[in-house]
Amino acid sequence: MVSRADRGPLSEWLWTVDHYLLAAFMLLMIGGVVLSFAASPPVAERLGVESFFFVKKQATFLLPSMAVMLGLSLMTPRLIRRAALFLLIGALVLLVATLFVGFEVKGGRRWIDLGITTLQPSEFLKPAFIVIVAFLLSESGRRREVPGALLSALLFAISSALLIAQPDFGQTMLMGLAFGALFFINGMPWAVIIVLAVLGVVGMGSAYLFLPHVTSRINRFLDPESGDTFQVDTAREAFLSGGWFGKGPGEGVVKRILPDSHTDFVFSVVAEEFGIIVCMLLVAVFAFIILRGLRNAARDQDAFARLATSGLVVLFGLQAMINLMVNLNLVPAKGMTLPFISYGGSSTISTAITAGFILALTRRKPQPKHSESVIISRVSPSSLMQPGIR
Repeated sequence: MVSRADRGPLSEWLWTVDHYLLAAFMLLMIGGVVLSFAASPPVAERLGVESFFFVKKQATFLLPSMAVMLGLSLMTPRLIRRAALFLLIGALVLLVATLFVGFEVKGGRRWIDLGITTLQPSEFLKPAFIVIVAFLLSESGRRREVPGALLSALLFAISSALLIAQPDFGQTMLMGLAFGALFFINGMPWAVIIVLAVLGVVGMGSAYLFLPHVTSRINRFLDPESGDTFQVDTAREAFLSGGWFGKGPGEGVVKRILPDSHTDFVFSVVAEEFGIIVCMLLVAVFAFIILRGLRNAARDQDAFARLATSGLVVLFGLQAMINLMVNLNLVPAKGMTLPFISYGGSSTISTAITAGFILALTRRKPQPKHSESVIISRVSPSSLMQPGIR
């Protein structure tokens, strides 16, 4: 046991970290590996590799992800800002490199081959971008001479341009929504928010007009007869097949023909094998993280911590929501992973970074002792002028 009297870094972390948030993140991490046993073997068999190939890789990323999350959660807000800055610079450099040395998958050049694994730089850009924008906006509120909004907009423009060049419209939209949420939470004037909303609509309209894959996906969503909708139709069939209680672990049939059952459509596999009730419990875990994270942010007196926590939680929640809505065919199909649940090394490590940042920023801040506050309140300005008081 660790005593409260122990003032070491580990002891301080243990008594100040949000244990409920930590437990929820750990539950999702472990759940991702467990659910990969159901979702990934059919894909491995279709690709001609060993049945548990993706399960083993997902398990391999589990320990590093936990280490990253716990390591970052030990940091102070100042160290979080520095780590985010280095991560942002590295991600931007890698995004530029991806355009030249990256390899193409399904029409997008988003990955760099490192030999032993692949890396998707855009995943690491997201949490770093949110923390740095939160810092810029908080600094502009503290010091009027700092053009936080302008610098944030410039950073978003650079990041979006690199993402669209890949192209990766989904990550651009996700970052844009989180970016707009930060401005809203920061109390920006409605005129600025309306301008940002108009720019967002113009951006989405331009993507529809000038990016063929975006046009195709939206058209297929609006008119299923206009193209191939096999994956979303199969995902919907998996939900109907599973019912309330599911077919049982390993008994799913529809998942065997679902192309991305281990990544974008893992939620459909959960529905078929474990049922809608388990799906609702999984959604409840995500909802708990979002609500508790926003509650902690609202109680924080530090502007940077409040903004950064809110932005990171919104980013985490939006990514989960988009994935779930795609599985339910409520929005056009998009390659967005379900945090910690979908297979993917870059996605898992990136989400661990997001979780680590959230845990670090929501740690309880030291409060002045009650006795000290009572003594201070009893000392009036007039008493300070009396002889003998220095």
